[in-house]
Amino acid sequence: MKKVNVALVRLLQFVVFVVSIFMVIAYFGAMVLLPLDAIVLLIKLMGVVGLNGFIAAFIAVPAVGYLGLIVYKTPGLCKMVVDTGVNLIKTSKTNIEAFNEVADAVKV
Repeated sequence: MKKVNVALVRLLQFVVFVVSIFMVIAYFGAMVLLPLDAIVLLIKLMGVVGLNGFIAAFIAVPAVGYLGLIVYKTPGLCKMVVDTGVNLIKTSKTNIEAFNEVADAVKV
């Protein structure tokens, strides 16, 4: 019965590990995809106004780049975003390591 309990703890540890990896990838992936989404939305908005897609892209890319520059120059904002992701990683690691103590307790 102890082996079943240890296997169950390890299975739950693996599930928490996979969910944690997904959350970290989703967080940093969103940081990459937000500017690209802003470009697409601006191109679609300019297409509704009547601009050609190429001309709209020619305007939207520098506009989003300028917004990114403003975000980059805002004091502490980029550091806070990265630190939030790093804290997510540290919290996930702590939670995953907590399963080892539970597995050791079940073995005894």
